Amino acid sequence: MLPINEDQVNDVIQSWRDTKEEDLKPEDYQQFKNLGSACLTKGDSEQLLTFLRDEKNQTIVRSVGCVLLAPLVNEVIKKERSHDNCQAAITHLTKTCSPNKLLHSWLEVLEDIDPCAISETILALLPHLQTVLFQLDERKAVWVGLALSALQKQLSRLPVPYTQQQEEEDEHGLCRCCTALALFTKPFVEEVKKKDDDCVRDEELKTELLKFCTRSLRDPLLEAQLSQDRQSALWLFAVEIMAILRAIRESLSGLLFFSSLRRRTLMDNSVSKESRACLAYLLFVQLVTMDSFPAVFSPVFILQCNMEHINQLLSSKNESHLLKGLALFAKSLEKVEDNTLPVGLLELRSFYSAPQNLRQVLTDCPMQHLRKSGLQVFQLFINKLDAEAKHKFFRCMLKTSHHAGAESYIVKNIRSQIEFSMMQGNANKWFLEMELLALLDLVLCLPQGAETDLLTGMDKIMESLNLLRYVLLRDKELRSNADVWEELCRIKDEYLKMLRVCISISRAYYFADLRALKEDQKLKAKEARDAARSIRTVKRITVKHEKVSNMSPEVQHQVLQSALVTFDLMESLIIRIEEIAEQKQTTLS
Repeated sequence: MLPINEDQVNDVIQSWRDTKEEDLKPEDYQQFKNLGSACLTKGDSEQLLTFLRDEKNQTIVRSVGCVLLAPLVNEVIKKERSHDNCQAAITHLTKTCSPNKLLHSWLEVLEDIDPCAISETILALLPHLQTVLFQLDERKAVWVGLALSALQKQLSRLPVPYTQQQEEEDEHGLCRCCTALALFTKPFVEEVKKKDDDCVRDEELKTELLKFCTRSLRDPLLEAQLSQDRQSALWLFAVEIMAILRAIRESLSGLLFFSSLRRRTLMDNSVSKESRACLAYLLFVQLVTMDSFPAVFSPVFILQCNMEHINQLLSSKNESHLLKGLALFAKSLEKVEDNTLPVGLLELRSFYSAPQNLRQVLTDCPMQHLRKSGLQVFQLFINKLDAEAKHKFFRCMLKTSHHAGAESYIVKNIRSQIEFSMMQGNANKWFLEMELLALLDLVLCLPQGAETDLLTGMDKIMESLNLLRYVLLRDKELRSNADVWEELCRIKDEYLKMLRVCISISRAYYFADLRALKEDQKLKAKEARDAARSIRTVKRITVKHEKVSNMSPEVQHQVLQSALVTFDLMESLIIRIEEIAEQKQTTLS
């Protein structure tokens, strides 16, 4: 095999020919690998191929040839002149060696892939791996499962392209590998389709293909941007995964809605949750294989089941997950009638967690397009709740959001519901009678009393004052119940009294800050004039390092003035509310 020490090499080869396979030692395997690798290093791939094909050596090749797979694959991915010879050598080993030994060797190759050559290695070995798997009769399903798991483990190390340009460039080869992997599984899917349902081996292979699909849904598809409008390689891979589930007769409703003991034992729980969330997105948002989904489930049942998946997606910080979660939430709500979701649903953990996660997106997410989409979904969810559910949801949000912007949005919705309830035929106790007071107690309050930061809570305070003004103007419906009106007036008086005190304290504080800023600016101006005179006198400049505010004096002045204007605006609203209350009282008297 080698040009140097050829006699010695021939002696070794002859000794292998004379030794039975079971008598070969580990050092024989290593020596055979070393000799083959040396041939490849020297550029003698043709000589190695000739040796492997020599009829006299077939017993040796069958016994130890598998150890050459790794060095041969490494040569193939280098795409040098030896490429064709190495491919031919791999093909010969695939036909000659024991399938079990070959599979062990392929799995070792996968385990030891160079991180810089993951996609190239996978693309090189997939056709040969498929050939070997089809040589098996016994334990084929187990080996298919091991191979798919090893392949996906390596693919999960590749970054997922997100933009269309990244997918087209496919710098790391993930898209090409997914396309090749879909082709790799096709024959096994066809095999399951042809077998009878009661065949044990069929069930085992079906189980391994199901595992493959669920892992693919999680990684890479959950990370990818998937849309029918973008017929990318990853989109086509997603379509193929859904087609496999259909082909192996896996119930989509069973996967999504009914978590059986069998499935829990098949899949790790976290993988299952993420996979099912992606499956729900592809089915209900992108409508992939929707024609095979049973039409017997009501929109409310689908929403209830999807809330688990929506919550899974919205609890992530990943943009792709959030986009899928928002889209799935919106689609799940669309077919539900307005004002129909009962309050009992809010007792479910998912119906509590998903809106809270959605609120987190609205208040904390740095991406404007996600906040904008999130707000639309948030309003859509509110629209679907019945009056009692809205009442409970508003109370929950006012107690838990701790964000003035989110609270002001809830207050605006409370006003809309009061207005709706005052229309003919829409009267309900939740927004007209004593139950309304429970909401107003949360709306018309300053949690920190006189020390409340009015600027931080400005959005809620202004919206609350507008609500109060509206209620006083539309007092006719509320005065019909004397107890409700009396309690409302008490809440109003206490709130306005405390708010006046808070405004007075805040105004005094900001006036003091403004005076201090003006004095500081005068002092700095005087220092600048003195410094200028000193420069003219000594003809030099002395640099003085001072700690300065994060804001320039001009910006500080603007912020303080703006705060004072806000306080004036609040006070003018308070005055207007008191005028309305006085006018109404005079009219009634």
